Amino acid sequence: MRLPRLVTALALTLVTAAASMLAAQPAHANAPRDRALTGTLSAPVFKAPYPCGQTWTYSHHSGEVRLALDFVRSDGGSTAGTPVLASAAGTAFQYYEANGAGNYIVIDHGGGWKTYYFHLSSFSVASGTAVAHGRQIGVTGSTGNSTGAHIHYEQLYNGVGQTIVINGVSLAPYPASYNSKYLKSDNGCGAGTAFWTWGSGVRVRSDAYLSSPTVTTLGGPTLVYVLCQKQGDTVYAEGYVNNWWSRLRDQNGFITNIYIDHPDAKLPGVPLC
Repeated sequence: MRLPRLVTALALTLVTAAASMLAAQPAHANAPRDRALTGTLSAPVFKAPYPCGQTWTYSHHSGEVRLALDFVRSDGGSTAGTPVLASAAGTAFQYYEANGAGNYIVIDHGGGWKTYYFHLSSFSVASGTAVAHGRQIGVTGSTGNSTGAHIHYEQLYNGVGQTIVINGVSLAPYPASYNSKYLKSDNGCGAGTAFWTWGSGVRVRSDAYLSSPTVTTLGGPTLVYVLCQKQGDTVYAEGYVNNWWSRLRDQNGFITNIYIDHPDAKLPGVPLC
């Protein structure tokens, strides 16, 4: 019956010795590890602040004090008017600064992390709204102190600007001008808004044009997830006319909105591609 007491005493001795060894180490010995645990490792998985599939180029102005990046589209689409998306889940708040950021959104992600989105032409969510990553929070513009439409984007930890990290990958070293580095977004690619289609033999095309190749065909009514929508060729079918097309997540292509089972030509709540 003495064996458990002996083991307990031995364990207590080992713990005491270990504590003494740790106390003897220099005060800075664990500092890098502590910073990692409270900093990088606690950060959300940030996504690009614009829609799935789009490619933007980015640059950094030397005058920026919070390690911000400016993004503009480089895939042929218009920067102005493109939806700005939450890069991680959190609570969004609206602000305005006439001679600086213009209309801007701050998302509090918790744990000391916040993201900032400047120069919006308009807001898409009310202040205090809980948002998921990929939720549209505004529209790209050029309000405030800005010379052209772009997304000014920041990641802050405890009020201090951090090097921008997307999907766990640092975008440093920053380029000093556009068209040197590029970033394709996967924000919202795994999401989408659910709709049913109707009709049979509905062609899913690689783009929003009747001349685009068919990638698959919907044999009948199908539950689909719409990632975004855009205007393309005007389609006349089933007694309807529509030039809006929806990008389908799982089919990786576009169908005319005529075959989306919804009364509106342009689907509500679905961002622009």
